Amino acid sequence: MTCAALAASVAIGRSEPKPQTQLNTLDSFNVVWNTPSENAQGSMPLGNGDVGINAWIEANGDLIFYVSKTDAWNEDSRLCKIGRIRVKFDPPLSPKDSFRQELKLRDGVIEITSKIKNQPATIRLWLDADKPVVRMESLASEPVSCRAELELWRLHELPVSDIDEYSHGDGKNPLAQSYNLKTLLDVVVPNAGPRLVWYHRNTRSVYPVCLEVQHLEALKGKFTDPLLNHTFGASLRGLDMVPDGGKALKSTKPAKLHQLAVCVLAERTETAEAWQKDLGKLEALAFQSEFHKTQAEAAKWWQAFWDRSWVFVGAPAGAATTEAAAKLVGAPSPPQDLTQGYVLQRFMNACSGRGASPIKFNGSIFTVEKQPGTSADTPDGNPDWRCWGGPYWFQNTRLSYWPMLASGDFEMMDPWFHMYLEALPLSKARMQTYYKFEAAASFQETMHFWGMPDNRDWGWGNAGPEPGNVCIHQYWSGGLELTAFMLDRYDFIQDETFARNTLVPLADPIIAFFDQFWKKRDANGKIIVDPAQALEALPWTINPMPEIAGLRFILPRLLALPKNVTSEAMRSRWTRILNDLPPLPVAEVDGVKLLRPSGSFKGGNYSENPELYAVFPYRLFAVGKPDLDMARATYAKRVNRTNYGWCQDSIQAACLGLGDEAGRQVVGRVTSHKAYRFPAMWSGFDWIPDQDQGCNILTTLQWMLLQSDERKIYVLPAWPKNWDVSFKLHAPLNTTVEGVYKAGKMQQFKVTPESRLKDVVNMAQ
Repeated sequence: MTCAALAASVAIGRSEPKPQTQLNTLDSFNVVWNTPSENAQGSMPLGNGDVGINAWIEANGDLIFYVSKTDAWNEDSRLCKIGRIRVKFDPPLSPKDSFRQELKLRDGVIEITSKIKNQPATIRLWLDADKPVVRMESLASEPVSCRAELELWRLHELPVSDIDEYSHGDGKNPLAQSYNLKTLLDVVVPNAGPRLVWYHRNTRSVYPVCLEVQHLEALKGKFTDPLLNHTFGASLRGLDMVPDGGKALKSTKPAKLHQLAVCVLAERTETAEAWQKDLGKLEALAFQSEFHKTQAEAAKWWQAFWDRSWVFVGAPAGAATTEAAAKLVGAPSPPQDLTQGYVLQRFMNACSGRGASPIKFNGSIFTVEKQPGTSADTPDGNPDWRCWGGPYWFQNTRLSYWPMLASGDFEMMDPWFHMYLEALPLSKARMQTYYKFEAAASFQETMHFWGMPDNRDWGWGNAGPEPGNVCIHQYWSGGLELTAFMLDRYDFIQDETFARNTLVPLADPIIAFFDQFWKKRDANGKIIVDPAQALEALPWTINPMPEIAGLRFILPRLLALPKNVTSEAMRSRWTRILNDLPPLPVAEVDGVKLLRPSGSFKGGNYSENPELYAVFPYRLFAVGKPDLDMARATYAKRVNRTNYGWCQDSIQAACLGLGDEAGRQVVGRVTSHKAYRFPAMWSGFDWIPDQDQGCNILTTLQWMLLQSDERKIYVLPAWPKNWDVSFKLHAPLNTTVEGVYKAGKMQQFKVTPESRLKDVVNMAQ
């Protein structure tokens, strides 16, 4: 249907959604429990983008919650918890009597109602919108006593290899053992006044060990050690509460109202005393606002967040199915938990997406112990432990950020970009040291937040200059996808400051690395992409699809940037590389022309589909573009067909306009880990909650609903005709698109600004 016909049928621009409509619908996806939980696997997450909690009520009436922060990095670059708080009431809460625990999404609050001595009692937990503060408020019908106890587990030193599967080796390598790497202890500050104060301070750091193992001794002292003297911890303060021993507070007298606040701080300071002084300043700022006002401010932030964007799939619960909808056939009807999965994963991103460090793919800030009740000295009982440890995997991390574009959650992308900007000087120095490259940068597939691979990936005793781990040996294509992502970010919000200060400073050195690394040319003068590998799947390959498709996708877009944010030298180099690129690897297989993973390859584990990188993330083949049939045939003949974790089949199906296929795939992704109570504790390849599993749901549904190419906006390009949906999504050029599609027809539609209506292509009919 043309945009004119769509406008006539739906009255675009005049169908204003009713205020609060999406919030009222959102309320039906609140998470509600009517019984207490057994342990941390029954915890409920909440966060403000930087600080998070996992909270639950046990059968004895205790309230327990872990506290976490996005940059609580210890001396071995493991992301740790801040601590655990246990709150007891006397008389105790009776969770067997009218118990209800509810995550209220619109307000960003956990509300617990029960009884104490047969009288109503309420507990609320929330986090300040713009300060690293956790707050708890309880209200009982009759006065009760309250005791809050700090529980810590980092109480003695342990060899790193005993508690971390990934980060520093298996403990058997003699070189690794020679460094005698151990975890350090937490400190509880004595006599801290009417509050508790505790911290973990990195008085040693694995950073110089990485420099030594990876042949960068000459760089010692040239860059700030990112871990040394980093200190993370918190204070616990209560209304009319005083110390009760070294690790607890108690109320001075029974009261109906009790309030607790946990102020969390992570920063590098010269001394522990300096950190404590800064914590005091944070506390003073936190207590300038009254408790009820901070809850109102948090609710205001969350409601604005939910108003930015939404996707509600299917008819509301209890709604009658229309006769027209019943006649439509296609993908299986979407279950109610598909929308719940979408809503809760977007909530999880918001809970951890505004901190000092990017979202950790392997559990975010919401990990808990694998086997509650076991010793914290073992991986099964240590809440700091996570499979794959502290480093970032680009292939995994990116999946948390792709859906933020269509959701309009642009500020949540900044920590990710900032990490690479901060790591850029060291990366350039590494490339100069290893290869004598000038003004070039490269980021390995796996790296610590400061930009270096983990020593286990590098290989203890590896002579270099590339990691010894064959899976990431020459896996550098993440920099190209990072550039593609930044270009999309620029297209969406048209921010020249971002282009000048972030996009171009990162993109140009990344491209310069490839320009200096690939020196071979074929008979036609085209670059031979060798040495290289195609993702983790195919090491030792030539002309891999991800690198060629990535460069072909990003270079024309870099050249199209405003000339005042680039230089003539950059544009000249980019043009030369683009002209010298080999063609995409394509070959006839069983009589069908297909995209291929590379120009030449042998063996490999082939657990991925590198050929489909030309579809996503590099959208050279997509709805509205040439040779779509060849790309669809490639998808149909793909070798790997894994629909969980970081695998991206569902997103690629959506990009190719395969609505029923994408629908079946995304429905299959809504599988939370059975041992965990909260329905977004996803399981996948990585630690729980696996952020790749959940974020694939977001991106798939968004691309089923909306795709764009330059100025064109394709509406419902891959949407099953028998699925109802209400949505608001963002598009390039500061555009939003809202719609209600029901019984096979678009019933409401709105584009803002209206001037973008001419660019809309409706594919619903």
